[in-house]
Amino acid sequence: MDRPRLPLGEYVQILLKNGLLADNTPISADFTRRVEAVTCDSRGAVPGSLFLCKGAAFKEEYLLEALDRGAFAYVSEHPYPNAPAPCIRVTDIRAAMGLLADAAWGHPSGSLGIVGITGTKGKTTTAYFIKSILDCWREEQGLHPAGLLSTIVTDDGAQRKPATLTTPEPLDLQRHLWNAKEAGCGYVVMECSSQALKYGRMTGVDLAVAAFLNIGEDHISPKEHPTAEDYFQSKLKIFDQAKAAVVNLDSDRQGEVLDAAQRCGKFSAYSLKFARGMRRTQEGMAFTVRIGEEGHPFTIPMTGDFNVSNALCALSVCAMLGVPLEAIRRGLARARVPGRMETYSGRGKTVIVDYAHNGMALSALLQAVRGDYPGSPVWVVFGCTGGKGLDRREGMGKAAGAYADHIILTEDDPGPEEVEAICAEIGTYIAPFGKPYTVIPDREEAIRAAIETAPEGAVVVLAGKGSEMEQKRKNGPVPCAPDGMLAEKYLKMKS
Repeated sequence: MDRPRLPLGEYVQILLKNGLLADNTPISADFTRRVEAVTCDSRGAVPGSLFLCKGAAFKEEYLLEALDRGAFAYVSEHPYPNAPAPCIRVTDIRAAMGLLADAAWGHPSGSLGIVGITGTKGKTTTAYFIKSILDCWREEQGLHPAGLLSTIVTDDGAQRKPATLTTPEPLDLQRHLWNAKEAGCGYVVMECSSQALKYGRMTGVDLAVAAFLNIGEDHISPKEHPTAEDYFQSKLKIFDQAKAAVVNLDSDRQGEVLDAAQRCGKFSAYSLKFARGMRRTQEGMAFTVRIGEEGHPFTIPMTGDFNVSNALCALSVCAMLGVPLEAIRRGLARARVPGRMETYSGRGKTVIVDYAHNGMALSALLQAVRGDYPGSPVWVVFGCTGGKGLDRREGMGKAAGAYADHIILTEDDPGPEEVEAICAEIGTYIAPFGKPYTVIPDREEAIRAAIETAPEGAVVVLAGKGSEMEQKRKNGPVPCAPDGMLAEKYLKMKS
C-alpha cells in the first residue's frame, strides 16, 4: 500500500487548526495540488514536494536547491524573497514539522501499538526487554517481530541499521512507523529522548503505553536543556500523548511523575520492592514477583538491581498490553542488549562493557560491580562528550571517585573540544575522593593500558561507548572498534 498524497490545502488546514499559521495573509498557492513528498532535505526534494525550512543552520541555498528539484511551496518561520514559490509562514517550524510529517505518512501510529520509554538511565535495556517479550509472544502466533527505535539500532521491519539519534526527527520517525505498519510489526518499542519530547519530534504519535523510568540530571547545557527543571518537564510531556502510563515508584520526584501520569486513561506502577528473593545466578539475576495470589519466578541475563528494575518496567508494560505471563517470562529470560553489561574474561581479569554515559548510570553500574565482585579491585575507563551534556563531567567524575579504585580518563565523542580539556574538568570532580587517575586520550590505548595494568582479579569497566563503532571528533565521525571487541583483543594478548 502506498502512503497518502494529500492536497496542499489539507496541510494548510492542519497548521490553521493548530494555531501555527503566522498571520492571515493570503497564500498564493494552488491548494488543490497534490503534495508528492514532504521533506526538509533539499537533496530529497522531488517534483511536487512541500519543503520545510528547518534548523538553526538553515541557508536560503537549501530552499533554492529544493525548488530547482521540483518543490512548489515551502513552510518557514519567515519568507525568502529570492525564492520563486509561495511561503506558508508558521510561528514554530518544529511544531509544524511534527504535524505535517504525521499527515504525510497517514498517521501510522494509529495502526500500531507503540510503547514510548523515557528516563535518565535504562531506556535502551528496557526497550530491548519489551521487544524480546513482544517478539516471543508474536512468534507463538506466527506474527512479524515488533519494531525497535533505540539508541543502538533502528529496526522498522523494512530496514535495520545503526541509530543516529535516540528518537529520529519527525519525517524519519513517521517513515519508520509507516514501514513498521506495512511490514506487519504490530508494535513498535521506542526510546523517547528529552530533546525529542521538548521539540515536538513525536508530535502526532499515539502511544499505547508511556513508561517513565527515573529522573536524574543529564543533557544540561546551552545547546540542550538550560536547567534540570527544563529537562524534567520535557520528559513529563510523554504522558500528553499516551493512553496508559507505567511509573517507577523508586524514581526521584515520583509524586510529580504520578500526577503527570494521571493525564493518561490508566496507569500502573512498579518498584524494586515488588521483586522478592533477588539473587545473582550464573546467567544473570533471578527474582520472584507476586501477581495475584501467587509468586512468579523470572530471570534476566544480566546482573544489577537496576536491571531488575528495568525488567519490572517491561513486565508492567507488557501486562498492560495483554501479553500472557509465560511469554513475559520467556522474553525476559532470552533478552540480549548489545553493549549493556557485556562481560569478558581472561588473564585472570574481568572486563565489563556498558553504555553508562551519565553520573546516575555510572554510579548504579559501579555499585552493581562492587556487589557482584566483592573484594575485587575496580578499574574504570570513561570519558565525556564534548560540546553538550556538560553536567555529565561532574556526575561521572563523582561516581568514579566514589566507587572505583583506579580511573583512566579518555575520549568519548569529544566533538569540538580537546580530549585533554574534558578529562581535566572531570578530574576536578575526582580529586576530592583521593582516587588515582590517569589521562590517555586515545580510547583504544586507554583500554589496552587498563587491561594490561590492572592487577589479577580486577574488574575493568569500560563505560560510555558500549557497542558504538564511531568516535565523534573535531572533524566529524571516524570509525572505531567497539569496546567489546577491544576487550576480547587485549584479554587474549599475553603480558
